[in-house]
Amino acid sequence: MLIDSHCHLNFNAFKNDWKEIIENCLSKNIWMVNVGTKYETSKKAVEIAEEFSDGVFAAIGLHPIHLEAQKYDAWELGGGNGLKTIPEEFVYERYKKLAKSSKKVVAIGEIGLDYWRKPKTKRKLEEFKRKQKDTLKEQIKLARELNLPVIFHCRVAFDDLLKVLKEEFERNGEIKGVIHSFTGDWQTAKDFLDMGFYLGFNGIIFKLNLEEVIRRVPLEKTILETDSPYLVPPQCKKERNDPCCVKRIAEELSQIKKKDFKKIAEITTYNTKNLFGL
Repeated sequence: MLIDSHCHLNFNAFKNDWKEIIENCLSKNIWMVNVGTKYETSKKAVEIAEEFSDGVFAAIGLHPIHLEAQKYDAWELGGGNGLKTIPEEFVYERYKKLAKSSKKVVAIGEIGLDYWRKPKTKRKLEEFKRKQKDTLKEQIKLARELNLPVIFHCRVAFDDLLKVLKEEFERNGEIKGVIHSFTGDWQTAKDFLDMGFYLGFNGIIFKLNLEEVIRRVPLEKTILETDSPYLVPPQCKKERNDPCCVKRIAEELSQIKKKDFKKIAEITTYNTKNLFGL
């Protein structure tokens, strides 16, 4: 058994065949967590999860890139067709109601900080970062209220995310969660691990040199993901990623960590179930 802890079958890239893909994955004993990035995709993730008795779950949240109007090319996202974002405001009670609407909601996410596309003037940059941090803190507050773990997104912002999380840790105690699509160095990884977080690895490991980090991160703090439809592992030989490709991530970790594939599958599955209460 394997679990894709982070996919987006709730995105338009799968609007015509998400059910077929999920049924295929379940037939191969691959479970999945569909992750929202704004209210619309969060709602869709819940609706998809409710279609299945088991093996399909949802996370809801407002991704930082959806706070601003931006245009992202496919290469900036790791594949797909590019994206135009329309600003959305995080409405606490609206997301709370959605989270409580289904037992299939197992996390708040993906949420976090993303400084990839940032303003050039100092004043606008400060406001840009403040808005992201404030929205992140509100969503962490919601996760605490609902006793749900958090799926954290972070791009070009590890220092600020660590600072926010350390302040939260000191003020309110531990936060359960995972740093999705981890791309940092070993020291950054250790900082997150010391706060109790899991680290998620996906197809980005075929593009960046993360072997040292992967070797040093305890398998007991590692979970697998695809970030479908993005970041297709080269072995999958397809244009659009999907949860079945999580097997390729497990195989790569097996080689890097020099551990048996079955052990990788067993422990990462246990980790994911433990984190999300599956």
